[in-house]
Amino acid sequence: MEDKETQVVTESSIRSVLKGFTWRLVATFSTMVIAYLITGETKTALKIGGIEFVAKIAIYYVHERIWLRIPFGKRTVPQTAEFEI
Repeated sequence: MEDKETQVVTESSIRSVLKGFTWRLVATFSTMVIAYLITGETKTALKIGGIEFVAKIAIYYVHERIWLRIPFGKRTVPQTAEFEI
């Protein structure tokens, strides 16, 4: 039985998906800019960005879910604690 005074902070699957999606938007845009600067071709840059977006969002999701199972660096905090960002 879990102590009512503590809780383990975790993330839901949907939160991991949303984090992955927003990060992929930022990262894919930067990849497309780099691809354009290297190739000078908009069509090629968009293709590279599209492939990269789909592949890496799946890889990120798996990576995130694996790390949630690793206890390293996790700690319990009092249930009444206030969180600051």
